[in-house]
Amino acid sequence: MGTAHRSVVTKRSNDTARLIMTTIVGVVFGFFAGVSFPSLSLNKINLPSRLMSSYVALSDSSRSTEGKSLEDSGSQKVPRIYVPTNPRGAEFLPPGIVVAESDFYLRRLWGNPNEDLPKKPKYLVTFTVGFDQKDYINAAVKKFSDDFQILLFHYDGRTSEWDQFEWSKKAVHVSAPKQTKWWYAKRFLHPDVVAAYEYIFIWDEDLAVEHFNADKYIKLVKKHGLEISQPGLEPNNGLTWEMTKRRGDREVHKETEEKPGWCSDPHLPPCAAFVEIMAPVFSRTAWRCVWHMIQNDLVHGWGLDFALRRCVEPAHEKIGVIDSQWIIHRVIPSLGNQGKAEKGKTPWEGVRERCKKEWAQFQNRLANADRAYLAQIGKG
Repeated sequence: MGTAHRSVVTKRSNDTARLIMTTIVGVVFGFFAGVSFPSLSLNKINLPSRLMSSYVALSDSSRSTEGKSLEDSGSQKVPRIYVPTNPRGAEFLPPGIVVAESDFYLRRLWGNPNEDLPKKPKYLVTFTVGFDQKDYINAAVKKFSDDFQILLFHYDGRTSEWDQFEWSKKAVHVSAPKQTKWWYAKRFLHPDVVAAYEYIFIWDEDLAVEHFNADKYIKLVKKHGLEISQPGLEPNNGLTWEMTKRRGDREVHKETEEKPGWCSDPHLPPCAAFVEIMAPVFSRTAWRCVWHMIQNDLVHGWGLDFALRRCVEPAHEKIGVIDSQWIIHRVIPSLGNQGKAEKGKTPWEGVRERCKKEWAQFQNRLANADRAYLAQIGKG
């Protein structure tokens, strides 16, 4: 029995010695191999595919994750994202990729996107136009420097003909037949689309601008803290309201006196807090409110001028008329002629009747909305 025990012990000692020697030889061989072939690539060694794929996976996992999105890690590894403060519809996106606002800057199809715009226009000017008024629009556009982005809304479908003017090639053109500027504004001037611009001009096509300079106008708007404004109107041409009549003895006015009984309060329209809809200018903050008040189906905008005060506070201080930069309204019924003769009425008469109906509907909707809100908060 004792002899058998000693033989087992001896065998285990020999196995241990062999293992130690093999390990030492392997380490020495590996050292000299590494010294002799420092740039040896595993790609040049015919390793079993299972071993090679394990090496590649290990190598990839050790690399930097910079520049990779969660999708690069496989769908199983993408955590659920929900950010309620993101814009509506973008809650499932990480905030850093969300671009909620846009602009009308024209960009190249080549080169570095960061180099597309040597200068970004700060203001937006829109005209709703027919080609017959091209000379008036050409004269008006020349009153705006390269700080102003030009956007033309075409109600007659004639867009390419404007390329006879060099400035037109840098303008943005949108065309839809027989539509008004408020139809265009509701669909193409969403506040998030025009957020890049400090002020938005929404002008008619029949304005004479010999006495107007856009850069000086902007300076006066800022100087007097106006959120909604318009140039003064030449008293003898197209004048409807006393408030918008140009005064020759001042830069700006914010209130006026109207006919007896027209103003229930001297701080309310049309004696104050009032501009007309032919040539309004909005700050981007005011426009964000006004855009939401424009009704989708009421395309002429009648009545809107009396409600603009809802969007600034105090309205009688932040809505005004710039007297020292003034215009003339030619009162050309070009859009009225785009109407249709029916029931014995001319196209222009039909358009005017629609304008009056829209005004009444807008007033009713606003009054109903006021009553509904007051009832909701228990004050109705």
